[in-house]
Amino acid sequence: MNDTPVNLSILKDLGSRLIDIHSQHETLTLNESGFQMLVVDSFSKHSAILKDFQSVYLRYISNINHLSDLREKEIKAKTDADYYNFLFNEIDEARLLAGEQGDLEKELEILNNSEEIKSALAKAAAALNGDENNLITALSSLETSLFGISKLYPKAAEMWNRLKSIRIELKDISNEIENLESDVIYDPSKVEIINDRLDLIYRLQQKHRVNSVEELMAVYSDLQTKLSGINSLETEIAKVEIAINLDKDSLTTQAKLIHKNRKTAIAEIEKIIKTLLSEVGMKHAVLKIELEPLPLGHFRNNGTDHIKFLFSANKGIEYRELHKVASGGELSRLMLCIKSMIARLTGLPTIIFDEIDTGISGEIAHKVGNIVKEMAIERQVIAITHLPQMASKGEEHLFVFKETQDNSTATRIRKLNKNERVEEIAKMLSGEQPTKAAIANAKELLNV
Repeated sequence: MNDTPVNLSILKDLGSRLIDIHSQHETLTLNESGFQMLVVDSFSKHSAILKDFQSVYLRYISNINHLSDLREKEIKAKTDADYYNFLFNEIDEARLLAGEQGDLEKELEILNNSEEIKSALAKAAAALNGDENNLITALSSLETSLFGISKLYPKAAEMWNRLKSIRIELKDISNEIENLESDVIYDPSKVEIINDRLDLIYRLQQKHRVNSVEELMAVYSDLQTKLSGINSLETEIAKVEIAINLDKDSLTTQAKLIHKNRKTAIAEIEKIIKTLLSEVGMKHAVLKIELEPLPLGHFRNNGTDHIKFLFSANKGIEYRELHKVASGGELSRLMLCIKSMIARLTGLPTIIFDEIDTGISGEIAHKVGNIVKEMAIERQVIAITHLPQMASKGEEHLFVFKETQDNSTATRIRKLNKNERVEEIAKMLSGEQPTKAAIANAKELLNV
């Protein structure tokens, strides 16, 4: 594209702005409400409003789906909330402290073995300073002996000082042992309190499948987060509901304007199409466009309208939907009229008609050809046809044919010169071996 490689999506987007291809089967889209609305919107000249509406609509639908998901989560969350609250309150009431389990287990072990501990401490205290032959008294006697010779033998003074330090240290140890021994008291009520506390901790650990108070506290924190999430879910739902209501108000306002524009456009479209239908030999044919509102509060991506093309080909015939009343030829001519009208609005540089003349012949083909020729004044029109009346309207002619070589078949195309144009039009009129009359008729059609 302009000497720059592009991907297919960009090429397709640009192509849709440059070329409109009307295939043989596209006439059937006349029956589709989407195409019918596109025709009216093309004439309504409110593309900017419609684009903005569609943007809000996408957000609106997205929020509705999001709200539905949130409400499902809320239902489940409310079911879980009571259970989470129970678990949270149970741990909260326990007033757990980091490290308390280990402290309690150690304290209980001391209390349960208090008699053995007390007895051992008492024996130690007696050995140090209680018995007749206690260690501290023996050391005092040793000190006295060494002190007596310290002046005679200076090295003995060093030993005396060391013994003195040992005796003082042992005296201090003895006092501490006595204090420890007096502190160790078996208290059945305290044992009961500690056992109850540990039972509570063990029970909570078993329930939550953890092995420490610290892990229980992590469970507590997780439950707190879940409960907070449930509360925030309610807040989020409220926010989404507000957003939906704001978008709904915006969509309603825009839809009213879109509906008004369409109503105005429809009156003009019906008038233009009636004139064009008359030009292609359908003097009494009328296209009537009905625009019905959707139920209140309902939206589509193109507004709040339901559209219906109704058609009557002759006087006295009631309006009915296209697929119920229009013949193939009538549909082809109606589609041509619509394409002609839209072409003036969109300014597409190229339109390709693939047998737009299906189901018509004779004078009607002439009239259809005139419409196509008129369209070609402002843009390039390529028409694929088997009707001489249509083909003769072209300024240039290309002949499409199949060619078989060896075991393969290829489609070929070549530009016709003046004489070849006459010959091919004549073939359309009378067959492969055109008569003089057919050739004369072809020249008349081509005005050569």
